[in-house]
Amino acid sequence: MQSEPGAAHARRLFWALWSVVLLVKLVVAARLPLFVDEAFYWQEGQHLAAAYSDLPGLTAWMTRLGVAIGGQHLLALRLPFLAVAALVPLLLVRITRRTFGEAEAWVAGTFALLLPLAGTLGLLAVPDAMMALATLLCMDAGACLLRRVDALHALELALGLALGALSHYRFIAVIAVGFVALLALPEGRRVLKDARVLIAIALGAAAWTPLVWWNYDNADAGLRFQLVDRHPWAFHASGLWFIAIQALLVTPLLFVGLLRAGREELRSPLLSARWFALLGLLVIAGFFALGFFADTERVSFHWPLPGYLALIPLLPRLLGTAAPWLRRATAAVAGVGLVVVLGYYVAVSLPDVRARSAAEKWYPANFAGWDEAAHAVRDELRTLPAGTRVVADNFKLGAELGFALDDPRIAVLDHPLNRKHGRAPQLHLWGLDADPRALVEQGPVLLAVGVSEVEFKHLHRRYLELCRRVGPLPAPRILNVDHGRQRLALFRIERPTNGACTAPALAWIDRPAAGATVGPRFEVTGWAFRQGVGLARVEATLDGRVVAALKYGLPYEGLDASWPGLADPNAPRLGFRGAVDATGVSPGRHWLGLRLHGLDGAVEAWPEVPVDIRR
Repeated sequence: MQSEPGAAHARRLFWALWSVVLLVKLVVAARLPLFVDEAFYWQEGQHLAAAYSDLPGLTAWMTRLGVAIGGQHLLALRLPFLAVAALVPLLLVRITRRTFGEAEAWVAGTFALLLPLAGTLGLLAVPDAMMALATLLCMDAGACLLRRVDALHALELALGLALGALSHYRFIAVIAVGFVALLALPEGRRVLKDARVLIAIALGAAAWTPLVWWNYDNADAGLRFQLVDRHPWAFHASGLWFIAIQALLVTPLLFVGLLRAGREELRSPLLSARWFALLGLLVIAGFFALGFFADTERVSFHWPLPGYLALIPLLPRLLGTAAPWLRRATAAVAGVGLVVVLGYYVAVSLPDVRARSAAEKWYPANFAGWDEAAHAVRDELRTLPAGTRVVADNFKLGAELGFALDDPRIAVLDHPLNRKHGRAPQLHLWGLDADPRALVEQGPVLLAVGVSEVEFKHLHRRYLELCRRVGPLPAPRILNVDHGRQRLALFRIERPTNGACTAPALAWIDRPAAGATVGPRFEVTGWAFRQGVGLARVEATLDGRVVAALKYGLPYEGLDASWPGLADPNAPRLGFRGAVDATGVSPGRHWLGLRLHGLDGAVEAWPEVPVDIRR
């Protein structure tokens, strides 16, 4: 059969882009630092179960499969997700070909690769790749069933529903939209009456059984977190940012093109086109409305991806009627968007870039610090007695160290982060939330505390709480990653102790402010204290090198009110002041820090702040 005009060129372009994108993602995935959610999914995969507190089981099973085949390596962990993501544009080609033809199919597949949210699927071992595949399976099955009900496509629908149910709670939104879209179409209402379709729906519903059963056994902890605890369910105007954020992430021309294609195809004589349009527009509109009431603290920009995937088959027909320059511009801008997003992941993979961005809002905190923390922990364990147990103070650090050390049984202290991210019930089920003092009584413990996971204003309170639970904290080994933006404290606790609380130092530089422009000679002022121990002296550092001995012990009133429970033998003389001579330093950005010397001889490096030195 003769191919359609332009189909051969579109096919070659698709396969070239598909190959390049896959190759780039494999390279990036091998070097991209571990993301915190990936670490916890790995930990879940090492404790195989039908469902978990935060997710159904499929994501954890895939992480287990990856490391079982490829070993304890980042690429192995992500490989199953990359494989699933590679199928997404292929399935879109198939779906589009059946409705619109060969040339449009390859164009749709190409835009599925260029769409940044879809083109980067699989780089992280998270549920989105499988959710995307499940969405397309349901969409394809629905389009075929609307034309003629048969057992094969009813089975495809069951498979898509089951994969989605095993991926994430959020797939409920796709199911709800699909049901509404079927009810909106006369042909859809007939489909819902067919016994084969009802059986497929029942099979898909059965896939929710493990999650329902887990919630039944655990007082609905997972369901309450996903639907109640993490969302304010109160109107907030920040939902208006949805349009700007989505236009930026999808890329503006492609965003407008997808929405316009969906709107125009709502009146299409082609039944499948109307089906795709309904699915896509309802999903996007639903998440837009949800944005005014739902969680604003965690990342949610990727939630509408199923809607964009549903609209992509409609895009080639719209672009076919547009001016050639507009078609080229839409593809070019989308391509730039994909390169930018991939470039972000590449930048995150480079330690020097992460360090340079330490003072920026976009600093990738959830990608940084885990490898350095693992090296420090290994180093400490070499000098501790055999059998020393590593204990982390929060689930993030516990999972990251677990992956690096290949130990999924690292105990975790009670921490607000565990509850905020819905992981506390799962840690309890694994028995990893044991009492820290009881652990110390059983043998030596290396306690790893993620200092930077606590807001500075709450840090002193956190140290006091650790003292109550563990006992006086010994002098720590401090690890400052990326100028201290990621900060870890390691405490060697070899036996139970009692007494007044001792804790790491706290400090603040009043002048110069972070990011300030200073001359070659400038003054440094601020305050510092160390709970229960006190400080002997304070030094200023520039780029890690001591450049000045500051006068410490100056009166600084009011700190006891700001830090309830403060107990330092120097109080209230906790201020410091001194001059820094940077005449021998090249102009430009440098990093100003403090070196805090305790009265017990311990030395701590305080996180650095950037200053711009000018002549």
